[in-house]
Amino acid sequence: MSRAALLVLADGRFPAGGHAHSGGAEAAVRAGRITGGASLEEFCRGRLHTAGLVAASLAAAAVLGVRVGELDAAADARTPSPALRAVARKLGRQLMRAARATWPSDELDAVAREFPKGAHQPLVLGLAARAAGLGALDAAHCAAYESVSGPASAVVRLLSLDPFEATGVLARLAPEVDRVADRAVEAARGVVAEGVGVLPAASAPLLEIGAEGHAGWGVRLFAS
Repeated sequence: MSRAALLVLADGRFPAGGHAHSGGAEAAVRAGRITGGASLEEFCRGRLHTAGLVAASLAAAAVLGVRVGELDAAADARTPSPALRAVARKLGRQLMRAARATWPSDELDAVAREFPKGAHQPLVLGLAARAAGLGALDAAHCAAYESVSGPASAVVRLLSLDPFEATGVLARLAPEVDRVADRAVEAARGVVAEGVGVLPAASAPLLEIGAEGHAGWGVRLFAS
């Protein structure tokens, strides 16, 4: 297992399109829910334990070989917002393109053919991790970290927040990212024995509502 491959996959510069998305932070900034470092930390913590946990579980399950079709349907069921479902598939399509170029594999090619409009991004993340020789915990860490690093980076641009302050937020959340990744892998192992119904379905209604409003904005800095 290559730890360097994990760094490549988790790197924010990996060309998978995530830099264009705020993870709900742009809508939260406009609504006044994020105004600085402290509120950013609370936003990221909430996102980590809801959307982040779900994404990490899906990614880990994909590494463990759970059928992508079943996981994609489970992801749809756990994403009430049509806007967020569309974003997840767009990001999945972009990540698939990057992953196939970086770690060519027959499995990635087959899933790309099966989902020409894109599978949900966490599933593709798990498949990319597997193609790179990584394990379920690696994929879960990538997904969990991504759920907070994206909003933190976005708020630096949205509020001109000190980048050192945003990085401090991520450092303080690191132990919780580890715990969420561990929970995700435990859930993913349960899927192998009991089916996708045991996957976490943690809800984040403000993220869903904010995404629907954000999708209708005429002017915005981020795609979501």
